[in-house]
Amino acid sequence: MRPHHGNQIPNAFRIRRGDAARLVPDRPIARLHPPVYTAFLVTNTSEAMASPARILDEFDPLAPQREAALFYGLFLRGHSADDLRKDIDVPTKLLNKLMKRHRNESATREKLQRVYYYRKQVLAIFDELVTRERIKERVQ
Repeated sequence: MRPHHGNQIPNAFRIRRGDAARLVPDRPIARLHPPVYTAFLVTNTSEAMASPARILDEFDPLAPQREAALFYGLFLRGHSADDLRKDIDVPTKLLNKLMKRHRNESATREKLQRVYYYRKQVLAIFDELVTRERIKERVQ
C-alpha cells in the first residue's frame, strides 16, 4: 500500500458502483492471528487412556533448572535472595488450605502435590546457586 497524502484515498480501498459514499477494502483490514502450535495437545485417545503417565513424561525435565536460573538471574541483578525465596516457595499452610478445599477431587489434589514438590525442587536448586555464588565471592 502506497502512502497517501491529504484527501487522497489509499489504494487499499475502492468505491463500488452505486455505493459511491461507502469505502470497501480490497482485502481484510486486520490480518488473521498467526497459527498457534497445538500439536502437543493432539494425541490418540486410546494411547492416552492406555498410558496417562506418557503425557506427563513429555514435559521438559529441565524446567526446574530453567526456572531456578530465571530467579538466579534476578538475584544477580540485585534482588534480595530472601524475597526471591518467598516468591518461589509455596507455604505449607497454603497447600493444606487448597488440599482441604479440594478434598473430594483426587486429580486436583495430585496436581497440587506435584506443583508443591516442583516448587520445592526449584527452591532447592536456587538455594544451591545462591550458596555457590556466595562461596565464590568469599574466595575472590
